[in-house]
Amino acid sequence: MKVTMKIEGMMCPHCEAAVKKALEEIPTVESAEVSHEKGEAVVELSADTPFDTLKNAVEALDYKVIG
Repeated sequence: MKVTMKIEGMMCPHCEAAVKKALEEIPTVESAEVSHEKGEAVVELSADTPFDTLKNAVEALDYKVIG
């Protein structure tokens, strides 16, 4: 299952890496492709995961999830 998240505030590859790491620490996340240029993360999940779980992991880094 794939989820696309729109994220505001990422400005560089370092931001991408931080978001990718935070998302991939969630047990049900198999992979995360993050792009600061597109302002999004495409997350591949192995099981149903509440969107808030993903959102909270990103927003804990002070980025804003807008969808």
